[in-house]
Amino acid sequence: MAAPSGGPPLPTEKRNTGTFSLAALHLYPVKSCRGIQVAEATVTGAGLEHDREWMVVTPQGRFVTQRECPRLATVRVALDAGALTLAAEGGGSVAVPLDLRGAPAEVTVWRDRCQAHDQGSEAARWLSEWLQRPTRLVRFDPARRRLSDPAWTGGVDADNRFSDGFALLAISRASLADLNARLAVPLAMNRFRPNLELDGLPPYGEDQLEDLLAGALRLRRVKPCTRCAITTTDQATGTVEGEEPLRTLRTYRWDPRLRGVTFGQNLIVVAGAGARLCAGMEVLAVAAW
Repeated sequence: MAAPSGGPPLPTEKRNTGTFSLAALHLYPVKSCRGIQVAEATVTGAGLEHDREWMVVTPQGRFVTQRECPRLATVRVALDAGALTLAAEGGGSVAVPLDLRGAPAEVTVWRDRCQAHDQGSEAARWLSEWLQRPTRLVRFDPARRRLSDPAWTGGVDADNRFSDGFALLAISRASLADLNARLAVPLAMNRFRPNLELDGLPPYGEDQLEDLLAGALRLRRVKPCTRCAITTTDQATGTVEGEEPLRTLRTYRWDPRLRGVTFGQNLIVVAGAGARLCAGMEVLAVAAW
C-alpha cells in the first residue's frame, strides 16, 4: 500500500449487492512481517484483533517496512495466549510476552504520531541482527486513538493501529485471477497482503461494494488501495523480483486522482465490533446507511 492520500471517495456507477463468501482471513501482527492465515478472528473497532498491533521502527521511532527493508518478509510471526514469537530460517527466534507493557515511546507512521510501548532489548537485538540494521519492536498503545482520514471515511471516527491508513483490506480472488491471466508468472495473494479474501465476486467487484454485513458486523468500503513496491517482493524469500505486478497494473488500473495503481479496497468497521469472522462464512453486500 502506498501512503494514504486525502480526498473524497471516488464515485462508482453501479454498486454490488447480494451475497458472496469470505474465502480466507489473514492477520499481520507485526507490520510488514509475514502474515498468518487464520480460520477465525475477532474484529475490533481497529480491524482484526492484534492486526498490525506491533511494528518495527528505527531507533528514532520511524516505521520500517518492506519498502526499504524487504528482508522483513522473511520474519515469521506466531501468536498464542502468552507471547508473540518472531523467527527466521537460520536466525533462531525471540518471544515477547503479551503482558509486557514496556517503556512509552512515540513513533511515526507516515504523517501520524502514535503512542506505543517499546518491547525490550531482546527483541530489538534479534531484529537488528536479522535485518542487519538498528531497529526496535514497539506495540500500539490504544490509550491514544489513531483515526483514519475522515475525508475518506465520510466523517466516521474509524480506528486503526499501525496499518498504512485503514482497518482492513479486502481483495476478490477473481481480481487476482484476472491479474494473473495478464502476467507471465502468476503471483500468490500474499503479494498484496489482504486481511479478507472474497470469493463469488466478479473481477474487481470489490470496487463497487458499499457495506458488507457478516452477522452483527458491518464493514464499509472507503478507499481503493494504491499499491507500492512491496508487491514486487517475494513474500517467501524477501527478494525483490523486478517491476511486476506494478508494470502490468499500470496498463489498466492506473488511477489519476490517486496517482497510483489500485488493487483491493480499504474497509473500516462501522458496527458490530467484538463479532467474529470465520473463513467460509457468507457475506452480504448492501447499500451504505
